[in-house]
Amino acid sequence: MAKKEYITITDYISGLEVNATPEEIDAVQVFSKQLVEDYGYPKEHIQTHPQHRVKVRPSDTKKEYPVDIAVFLDALKDDDGLYIVVECKKKNRKDGRTQLENYLTLSTAYLGVWFNGEERFFLRKFVKSNGEVVFDEIPNIPKFGQRIEDIGLYKRQDLKPTHNLKAIFKSIRNHLAANTVGATRDEVLAQQLINIIFCKIYDEKYTAPNDIVKFRAGINEKPKEVEKRILDLFNEVKTNLPEVIDGEDKITLDTNSLLFIVGELQNYSLMESERDVVADAFETFIGHALKGGLGQFFTPRNVIKMMVDILQPTETDKIIDPACGSGGFLIESLKAVWEQIENKYSKLGWSDVDKSKKKIETAAKNFRGIDKDYFLSKVAKAYMNLVGDGTTGIFCEDSLENPKNWRSEAKTKIELGTFDVLLTNPPFGSTIKVEGEDKLKQFNLAHQWKRKKNDSEFEKNNIKDKEAPQILFIERCLQLLKDGGKMAIVLPDGIFGNESESYVRNWILNNAKIIAIIDVPLETFLPHTGTKTSILVIQKVQKDRLTENYPIFLSIAEYCGHDRRGKEIEKDDIPEVAKYFNEWKTNNKIDF
Repeated sequence: MAKKEYITITDYISGLEVNATPEEIDAVQVFSKQLVEDYGYPKEHIQTHPQHRVKVRPSDTKKEYPVDIAVFLDALKDDDGLYIVVECKKKNRKDGRTQLENYLTLSTAYLGVWFNGEERFFLRKFVKSNGEVVFDEIPNIPKFGQRIEDIGLYKRQDLKPTHNLKAIFKSIRNHLAANTVGATRDEVLAQQLINIIFCKIYDEKYTAPNDIVKFRAGINEKPKEVEKRILDLFNEVKTNLPEVIDGEDKITLDTNSLLFIVGELQNYSLMESERDVVADAFETFIGHALKGGLGQFFTPRNVIKMMVDILQPTETDKIIDPACGSGGFLIESLKAVWEQIENKYSKLGWSDVDKSKKKIETAAKNFRGIDKDYFLSKVAKAYMNLVGDGTTGIFCEDSLENPKNWRSEAKTKIELGTFDVLLTNPPFGSTIKVEGEDKLKQFNLAHQWKRKKNDSEFEKNNIKDKEAPQILFIERCLQLLKDGGKMAIVLPDGIFGNESESYVRNWILNNAKIIAIIDVPLETFLPHTGTKTSILVIQKVQKDRLTENYPIFLSIAEYCGHDRRGKEIEKDDIPEVAKYFNEWKTNNKIDF
């Protein structure tokens, strides 16, 4: 049989070229990096390639078992100094615990880690007085220089940022899916993780630097003690941050699952980690729960970024997404605005502290989101809290409901005719019609429209019994904008071409200036939905200021970075669209 050939990668620890096996890429290299960056172990204390070896049986004189990652007490790397053994598997492999226990039994190491790139657990070895070796699962391993007894006894100032959150969040999600008692649906698990993340962030915010954090799981603590401390912390969050956690919210995870999450996150500072790192990790977790329902198909990041790059929001703009889902448009807009703040105020000599205050103030003051789905609005709150603390601007309301029927805080913070920038991908579909006269009578587009004889204009007649949400969202979005405000909205192609919807196009032309129409590939929202879509970019302009002739930017993107199955491909035209648009805008002297 021919020998299987692999491409090679550079080993993070040794610098040697090694075969790029799935196990090596998904687990060995990932955890090696975590050992150095997150736990602080020097590379000189770690051996990956060539692999350290241990005995197979006590009677053996030769060491034959190769250890994937061996961590030593010092740089000598001798057998007596072996401290931690890490057993790595490729994704989806669940075996190896017995192998890890054998490594620990037949070596001086007394800590073990099992990791397959998406799940992990930690073992501590005990040798009884009769020589019997037993193992306990523990919340985590010690950082470099720390005693095992010190696990969990972290002062606020000891918490460090991490670049490796995505792997940790994957591990949490997969552990919960496999082991949680009483909650197995991804949406439920995501809600529970959000509750616990708020506890973590709250604890970081309100613990003095020299005080020990409450969000911890000690090595010798009883599980119920840890659970009680976290539940007490959660009650503090509910009392002091009612805009983030509703009074009826509960942590319902079983004790062991709660302990696992705390053990995984307790070493790190989420507040001090790079915001992109936290957002990516969080998105990885909640992605399993966001499968799209009721016409909600979540917008790919490249499309979001393209739309933001076209509208170019500024620090003084009031920005809204009235169908915000998990907050993608708001997050990308926030990143763009913060980059402007960083550049502007760095040139003015502002300190990092003052720039950070300005960013947080802008997030809270200018960013708003609405979604009628409770889970999605909660995800958006968590996302904005992780990235920018703009939680008070997210509301669980029906954007198509009469605003006077919204709850008081939403009515206060979201008023029609006050926004500069709007980005959205509203729910659409023929099976999710909006009904009810009180709701429909707010909208011109909820009426029947009849073309005048020998005329391109239409006249408005009676209110319909029901209407598709995407049509009503067009009008609601324009209602939210101030005069001169601009918006980008994802719409099904039927609105752009169906004869039955020509009245919609006519209404848009009479109430706004069309800036751009961007045709995106059918694959853009696959595999979730095969609905063909385009992006409409318009500016709200009073009717008496509309002109008959003006240039419009038209673009057709052929590739979107993935195929019909959602698998990534190299070709992606979408990032180029904003570049071409901004060149067109400059060349045509468009004030937008």
